[in-house]
Order: sequence, then structure tokens, then C-alpha cells
Amino acid sequence: MNKLADRFRGVFTALITPFKDGAVDTAAYDALVERQLEAGIAGLVPVGTTGEAATLSDDEADALIARTVKLAAGRALVMAGAGANDTKKTIEKVKRAEAAGAEAVLIVTPYYNKPTQAGLIAHYSAAAEATSLPVMLYSVPGRCGVEIAPETCALLMEKHANIVAIKEAGGSAARVTQLRAACGDRLIIHSGDDGLTLPFLSLGALGVTSVVANVAPREMVQLVEAWKAGDTARALKLHELIAELTDGMFIESNPGPVKAALALANLAGPEMRLPMVPVSATNRERLAGILGRFTSASSAFQEMR
Repeated sequence: MNKLADRFRGVFTALITPFKDGAVDTAAYDALVERQLEAGIAGLVPVGTTGEAATLSDDEADALIARTVKLAAGRALVMAGAGANDTKKTIEKVKRAEAAGAEAVLIVTPYYNKPTQAGLIAHYSAAAEATSLPVMLYSVPGRCGVEIAPETCALLMEKHANIVAIKEAGGSAARVTQLRAACGDRLIIHSGDDGLTLPFLSLGALGVTSVVANVAPREMVQLVEAWKAGDTARALKLHELIAELTDGMFIESNPGPVKAALALANLAGPEMRLPMVPVSATNRERLAGILGRFTSASSAFQEMR
């Protein structure tokens, strides 16, 4: 487990899927991934919520996972999004992700259905039994309407050795303590909220699955590395440095703002697939200001090193 925990330690980027004229923009995707790797990102998460997985075809998802694995070339762990609100479809996604070369899978709670905890146990058990890959549970009640109870997480870990981690995106740092109380330190916890990365780390989490790292991979990596090195003052400065940018990534539904920010930085286009649409002109202007302030502050911070 220690070796496994080391592989999950640090910043994992929940990658966007750039589109151009309705198709996946592979050139932009490749450049984004390389930028992540150069920044020292520990993990890459293709075809997740931020990657607009709900509107990707199976073939597109398979191709993106395989492409990410090839681009990463062992420099980062590739954990593919493999969740759906249908258990049968989830199992298919898990198997396809494994066949495409993914090293782990991230499985979100079924959305819309709102299953009971018993339903979550049955769902995740079926998915875990379909693969030998490490499984990270994903609890995001604000998007799915259901939360994984700490006791449910503990039971799943007892039943399935490959259920090893959780991405916790419920907006409360208290959940880290609750999950550790139920599951012990065997459970690998990632913050699913960028703004809670530092509090989560201080309570025992090992990393973050990050949206803002699409825009600011270097700063997110530096934050986690500073904490790991015991430099809490530097970690706090970096937390404060990215705070406004982090908040800006959620002024509209994800991934609209992060795609807008990447477009403003000339790193990818803002195109999205319906029913998602690009951010409003007003919010795009707000993001331009936020990005400008962040860029200036980050440059000044790096010069002070």
C-alpha cells in the first residue's frame, strides 16, 4: 500500500477535452498534456467530468485514454474517468479504460438516480469486480445528489482490495477526518475542491484531483510539494496565490470557466458540447481580469524564490 500511496500522492489534473468544430482537438490536447508533464504533475485524469465525458462517444473516450497513456510514457499515473449512472455501462467503461492502458479508474457516484448507500455498495462492488485496476471512488453530491458515507467507503474497502482511494468533493474538510476515522490511514484521500487542497493535506489527504491545474499546474505542484517538505508558510502563500483563480473556475458550471481561461491564455479553444455552452461575455471579462492578476502575482512569486 505504501508504494501505491506514493503513486497517488500529489497533483492529478482533471483534464479538459478541447474541441474544434465539434471534434476533439488532438493537437491542443497533446500540448496541454505536455505542459502538465513539464510542470511535474503526478497524475492525469482524462475523460472525467471536467473532460465532458458525458458527451464523448466510447470511441472518443478510448482514444483519449490511449493517447494520454502514450503521451505520459510513465511520467505520470493515468487514471481514467469511468463513471456512469448505469452500473452495466460503468462496468463497460472500466473495462474499456483498462484495455486502453489506464493505470487506475475514477468512478463517480451514479448521477440522477440518487441510489441509497446499499445501491452504492452494489454499484461499486460490481465495478471493482470487473477490473484489477486500483479504483478511486468519487463523491460529489453537488453534481450527483448523493454522497458516499464514510461507513460505505470502509465496507467497500473491506470487500474489494482494489478500492483504495476517494476523491472527496463535498466541500467540507471535516469529511477527511470522518473518512479516516471510518477507513483508517489505508484510504488514499484526494481533495476534489481546489480551494480545500491545503486544509485537506493538513488533515491527512495525500493529494488533489484538480481543475485549476489545467491553468496553473506549476503552482499547484509547488503548493503540494511545499506542504510535503514541511514548508507550511510557502504552502500557505501558494494557496493564497491561487485562491482567486480557483474561485473563478466555478463562476459557472465546470468546465466552462477553465476552458475560457485556457482560451484567454491561448492554450485551447473555449468550445463545449451541448448542453454546455461557453461562459457569458460578462464572466469571460471577469476571468480575463482574474487570469491577469494571477499571472502577474505568480511571476512575482517565482522571482522571489
